[in-house]
Amino acid sequence: MNTSNSPSKIPVALIAGPTASGKSALAVRLAELSNGVVINADASQVYADLRVLSARPDAADEARAPHRLFGYRDAAVACSAADWAADARAAIDEAASEGRLPILVGGTGLYLRTLLFGIAPVPDIDLNIRADIRSLPAAEAYAALLREDPAMGHLHPHDSSRIARALEVVRSTGASLSEWQRRLEGGIADRVAIAARILLPPRDWLRDRCDRRFEAMLEQGALQEVEGLLARRLPPDLPAMRAIGVPEIVDWLEGRIDRETMVARGQAATRQYAKRQYTWFRHQPPAEWHRVDAQLDNVAIEQIAIKLQSEALTP
Repeated sequence: MNTSNSPSKIPVALIAGPTASGKSALAVRLAELSNGVVINADASQVYADLRVLSARPDAADEARAPHRLFGYRDAAVACSAADWAADARAAIDEAASEGRLPILVGGTGLYLRTLLFGIAPVPDIDLNIRADIRSLPAAEAYAALLREDPAMGHLHPHDSSRIARALEVVRSTGASLSEWQRRLEGGIADRVAIAARILLPPRDWLRDRCDRRFEAMLEQGALQEVEGLLARRLPPDLPAMRAIGVPEIVDWLEGRIDRETMVARGQAATRQYAKRQYTWFRHQPPAEWHRVDAQLDNVAIEQIAIKLQSEALTP
């Protein structure tokens, strides 16, 4: 992907990395310096019901710069990567038309990849086929995938969601998911000039921030958020109901575990999620996207924001 700036391309700043790495603080400071608009690229922060547990920017940060695509979706309706990408394209175009710098910030790699490079145009899956596959034991589903679509045999045997997806695609469309993935459509990489920072701070520092963040969330209203979700009787398979911290708090509220166990599990889930994000962002983004391996403080945030502003806005 060409990240060089050009008069014919929309300049876009991108700040990505694992949870608790300091992305939001950097994005807000960059927006202040560059007349920018902060555009969410985090799958949990899209939901209005999860302000605390998704670590959405607070009112003070939102007052410092315009924010888009934060808390704009109801938890009762899943927001797919394709849904978000369509909204992000519109937000980027709107910011550019106003003479503002669009600043994408978030930790959902699938969202960013879909926006920039497009999505496979897989037709709707037959619901009967989906139901049949979702009812299969994991080992049986994996064995079926190896028989029916050996091209997807590289999936880990325990990655049940991706195995089910690959199997339902080949059964419903007659073509391998790998074939569909070679026909990506809708990406904007050819019409934007990306100035990126991938935050990959020291792991010990990140783990400590994850633990402290979850405890802080409990004090700031996370329990009330989950109580609100439960009161709505939302299906447990919705993304908002599976967001980090929600299942653990549900288990505590419903008496299956004690508070100490809930906290320990919530912290562990946060650390594990950050670890997966760290691995993805270390290896998957284009090599020319700058990696930042330092922990962020106010001095570092200011230095990175100034440099990123220059890269994004200098032709």
